[in-house]
Formats: sequence, structure tokens, C-alpha cells
Amino acid sequence: MTDSIASVNDSHPHSDLTHEIIGACFRVHNTLGYGFLESVYRRALAVELRFGGVAAAQEVPFELTYRGAPIGSYRADLVVESSVIVEVKTGLLLDPIAVPRTLNYLRASQLSIGLVTHFGPRVEIRRVVSTEKGHSIVELRGPLCS
Repeated sequence: MTDSIASVNDSHPHSDLTHEIIGACFRVHNTLGYGFLESVYRRALAVELRFGGVAAAQEVPFELTYRGAPIGSYRADLVVESSVIVEVKTGLLLDPIAVPRTLNYLRASQLSIGLVTHFGPRVEIRRVVSTEKGHSIVELRGPLCS
């Protein structure tokens, strides 16, 4: 498995959709500001996406299996257009485990792209792409995302 930091201009699956999601993140942050719980930003992001005509399901369950046996489940914060997992994080700093955890969520869900969105003092976004050859992580923030 390879791990790389890709440039913002790299092609990636669902680029138009992730662009819509990123724009929605900034609109939510510009409206609500900093300091609410993750659930508030998740709900607001779902409303913002739906307002723009983009389907967003909240707390979508995925079953985890090992050798065909169920071993647990997790709930994705948002699944957008049945294609992109969006994990919503808050706090002063983005927890470093958020990106590897999202990669695991992608593997479990068999989806290929996820966005880790951090609603802190400023919006930070990590795009995580899972492929058969490995994965890449793109850090997005500030004017690159608006």
C-alpha cells in the first residue's frame, strides 16, 4: 500500500461532487462560525447540500466483517449521492487519526472517496482516495476550497 500527498489539481473520482461538498462546508462555516458540536455541523451540512439539490444521508450504517463474519458496524457521518463519505470533525485541531480512520471506512463501505472536514477556527479538508494500488490524501484549506 502506498501513501502519498497529491496536489490539489490531481484528477480524482467524483471531483465535481467533492467540489460541491467543499463549497457547502465553507458556506456552513461562514454562517455558523466556530465552536459547535460535530452533530450541529453535520446536520447543517446535510441541509446545505440538500438545498443545493445534492442527496446527503446522515449517520449511514455500514457492517464490518472479518472472514465473512460480522464483527461490528460504524456509522458514516454523511454519505453524499451514495458515493462520497464525509466525516465531520470539530475542535481546535484536527485529530491525526481522522484520516486513517476514514480510509478504513472507505474500505469497509467499498466506496473510493472520502472527505474529512474539520470545522475549527478555520475549515480544513482532507480528501482521501482509496484505490487498489493504495491511497492518496490531499490537504485542502482556505482559498483552494472556496
